[in-house]
Amino acid sequence: MSQSEQDVKDDVQDPQFHGNEWWELIKTGVIALLIAAVIRTILFEPFNIPSGSMKPNLLVGDYLFVSKFSYGYSQYSTPFGIIPIEGRVNAQPIERGDVAVFKLPSNNKTDYIKRVIGLPGDKIQVIRGRLYINGFRVPRERVGEVESRKQIASYLNATVRMTEYVETLPNGVTYHIYEESDQGPLDDTPVFTVPEGHYFMMGDNRDNSQDSRVMQQVGFVPYKNFVGRAERIFFSIGDGAQIWEIWRWPAAIRYDRLFQSISGGKS
Repeated sequence: MSQSEQDVKDDVQDPQFHGNEWWELIKTGVIALLIAAVIRTILFEPFNIPSGSMKPNLLVGDYLFVSKFSYGYSQYSTPFGIIPIEGRVNAQPIERGDVAVFKLPSNNKTDYIKRVIGLPGDKIQVIRGRLYINGFRVPRERVGEVESRKQIASYLNATVRMTEYVETLPNGVTYHIYEESDQGPLDDTPVFTVPEGHYFMMGDNRDNSQDSRVMQQVGFVPYKNFVGRAERIFFSIGDGAQIWEIWRWPAAIRYDRLFQSISGGKS
């Protein structure tokens, strides 16, 4: 073999080595996906806010981390609920005032995010816009009037006046709520007695939240349906921008909301 023929042969890529490269790439991708799945199942899962039902504390365009370990692990802690776990593993108590993500009891597929108001055995009622827990009216303090965007139909929003209050639960957890009025459809309810192993959830935007007050759609939430506790906002974008519209980030990012804690404080 001449020197020129040897040079040409040396320049030809080894097919076996090329195949190994692809195999290594596939293995790396699979390992990365497994690591991501483990983190998402055991530690934290990202979640974005699709509606204004938790205003003023959570806004459309907020992206947050939900801690999976806060309440232990159930079937719904796993991606797509593929592991049929009975009950909860390493079960931890759910606290009144927590902001939590759960699977909607009516279909067990849709994720909802609301605040824990009623614990098992509690009696919950709303009378003329005021929240009552076990017969005691929950105190609220008026902050002032604000304007808020409200979706009144598909692709149709309107600006409405809201009254902002600070509400304080019996365990001392405080948070802000919005009330459009005290005469809305969900501002007068019967007494709801929370069954054992269930919880009563409400949105902070009280007149614009489908929550446990709507028994046909949400109702009492079983313990096993909880995905985790909302912990911290890691990204927030407004002005109708989408997260993939990177060119809009400089003007649309809500910088004051980045890394903001979600849990209500104690008074």
